[in-house]
Amino acid sequence: GLMFSSRTPAPWRRPFAEVYADELAVIRRAEALGVDTIWLTEHHFVDDGYSPSVVTIAAAIAAMTERVRIGFNLLLLPLHNAVRVAEDIATADVISGGRLDPGFGQGYAPHEFAGYGIPLSERLSRFVEGLDVLRGLWSGEPFSYEGRHYHLDNARLVPRPVQDPMPLWIGATTSPGVRRAGRLGANLLGVGAAVLQQDYEGALRRHGHDPAAAKILQLHWGHVAATTDEAWDEASPHLHHMMSVYQEFANASGGQGGPQPGQVPPVEDLRKPGQRLMFRPAVGDAEIGRAHV
Repeated sequence: GLMFSSRTPAPWRRPFAEVYADELAVIRRAEALGVDTIWLTEHHFVDDGYSPSVVTIAAAIAAMTERVRIGFNLLLLPLHNAVRVAEDIATADVISGGRLDPGFGQGYAPHEFAGYGIPLSERLSRFVEGLDVLRGLWSGEPFSYEGRHYHLDNARLVPRPVQDPMPLWIGATTSPGVRRAGRLGANLLGVGAAVLQQDYEGALRRHGHDPAAAKILQLHWGHVAATTDEAWDEASPHLHHMMSVYQEFANASGGQGGPQPGQVPPVEDLRKPGQRLMFRPAVGDAEIGRAHV
């Protein structure tokens, strides 16, 4: 799969209408070339326009494609009303003919919660209750719920998603998070450590789910050019911008729920052997591209 975030940073600024149109054209081309899944990602109040409305984009992709699946890596569920999210995703799934892979996370950037007027301390409780609401509404049965944040009385979602059951993906990078995904029988976004995969598979088994049927997504950044030097020259400024944005989020959050605080090396140092980076991109010629895949 390929991931898109619809960003246009200041050094390369273009009108957002052009950026979205170009990304949709690339997605059409990717489907024609055999790419299996298009992944979308969400953040808010970022100067480069980091895509804030993934369900809207998913519906646009669904309307212009026929085969490719459309996933979220991920939608920040605590920032949204889960009833509205359930309805919007169900409608997008109908438009796609049953090709959505919705993934959800808690979020961690303080400025996003402040911008939505939601206490950061409520991120976990809103996430857990939101998942309950999504699963209950997608069941197709009248659904009532009494929680801290949601109070539903006999709500029934119409139209229902085409997919039954609706696939569920959960983003998690801690043992409690991956165990929650396993308990719910959800697919997993973002495992990097072997111990976390073991925790996930153990939770799946304990709660009656088949680990062989579960899916795990890992995101890897890469850039291939004719030579390794050319690849780094082309990619370094863009990788540096991307890492700097995430590092700013991490430093503001104190590492709670996201990347750890730290500093991004100068752009000219990104390719140094042994350099510790937030991500480990595969940058080089075609040989490194094949090796990474």
